[in-house]
Amino acid sequence: MDALLDSWYRAWQGLAAQGDGASLRDALRQAYAEPQRHYHTQQHLRECLALFAQLESLAQRPAELAMALWFHDAIYDPQAHDNELRSADWAAQSLQQNGVAAEAVQHIQQLVLITQHSALPLEADACLLVDIDLSILAAAPARFAEYETQIRAEYAFVPDALFRQKRQAVLQGFANRAQIYSTDYGQQHFEAAAKANLQRAIASLN
Repeated sequence: MDALLDSWYRAWQGLAAQGDGASLRDALRQAYAEPQRHYHTQQHLRECLALFAQLESLAQRPAELAMALWFHDAIYDPQAHDNELRSADWAAQSLQQNGVAAEAVQHIQQLVLITQHSALPLEADACLLVDIDLSILAAAPARFAEYETQIRAEYAFVPDALFRQKRQAVLQGFANRAQIYSTDYGQQHFEAAAKANLQRAIASLN
């Protein structure tokens, strides 16, 4: 079975949702294939879900965390500032309509919203989800370079000088953190590589 289909089936069953959710799953897959996306694509979704499959034993509520990953970039407009909020709202509305328990829906909403990366996560599953979302910062150099190219393509409408200034500020914000990753696994497996990637990327933007 395709890894995406398997992930969806397991999460849907784990949430005790009605039916198979195939139409919602297909709508999400189509969303991740929208033409304005270059990084926030099915590639990113697959990478997140593949890493979660390795780390699922660390999750307290794995079905909810998996579904939050499916929805965390469901809405993506590079010129908007409310993508996570709209993604969380889509998750809540859709899951409620399919009979998912209110407490689970609320938790999934909160997990999606934490991917705004405006505050450090505190709850255990939020920490794991954010570490998975940010694992790209610790990617092998070739994948990290591809990621930076993909981000630039998503912001092709921004003039180069302004993009370099804004991107450098974003990357420096992560580099300045005492710890980028919140889980023990992330700190052990991602922290050093992410710091190295960030420093190279920041230097290239000078």
